[in-house]
Parts: sequence; structure tokens; C-alpha cells
Amino acid sequence: VQLQASGGGLVQTGGSLRLSCVDPRRTSTNNGMGWFRQAPGKEREFVAHINWRGDSTHYADSVKGRFTISRDNAKNTVYLQMNSLNPEDTAVYYCGVSRYAVGSSDASRYARWGQGTQVTVSS
Repeated sequence: VQLQASGGGLVQTGGSLRLSCVDPRRTSTNNGMGWFRQAPGKEREFVAHINWRGDSTHYADSVKGRFTISRDNAKNTVYLQMNSLNPEDTAVYYCGVSRYAVGSSDASRYARWGQGTQVTVSS
């Protein structure tokens, strides 16, 4: 069963969006989770990850200081708050469940993925 990502849309430069990712299986509370993104013609790249307790996070340099990952295990949901968006952030954003208690910047360490949600930032 795929994760269910939502919250994408069209926003102007400098705007904000909040992405959500729900695990319908409700089995990821002991697993790290992460967000990745893929722009047209580019490979999927790491954005942010969080450990199972939500007290350890890591970000790609390109989003550090602008994006915040968090989770609510009671709701089986991970979030990505995105502020100060710019056109380079335009991509399909994917959430994933890590095979381990911590997240990773390596996509191969993720067991399940969501379907992706489109984020478009206009200049």
C-alpha cells in the first residue's frame, strides 16, 4: 500500500506550502521517514529525513533553513513545511518510509513510497 502524499500546488516565489504524507498501513511509527523530489529531466534527489521519534532531522543544503520536516506518529503522518519557495524547488515531491529507525539521504534505504505531489513555483 502506497503512502498518500498531498498538499502540493502552484505558488509564487517566496510563498509557502505544507506537504503531508499519511501511511494507511499505520506501521511506520518505528521507522524513519523522508522526502525526496524529482524535477523534469533530473534524478530524484534527497530533501529531508526524520527519525522515528521525530527528534532528529537532516536536510539537503539546498533547502536548509527554508524547509522543516516533522511527524505526528499518532496520525501516522509526516509533514514538510516549505517556506521561501523559489522556482528551483519545482518538482514532484515523494515521501518514503525507511527500512530503519532513522531516515537516510539514500533512496535505496526506503521500503515504501507515496505517489508524489506536484509543487510548482512561479517566478
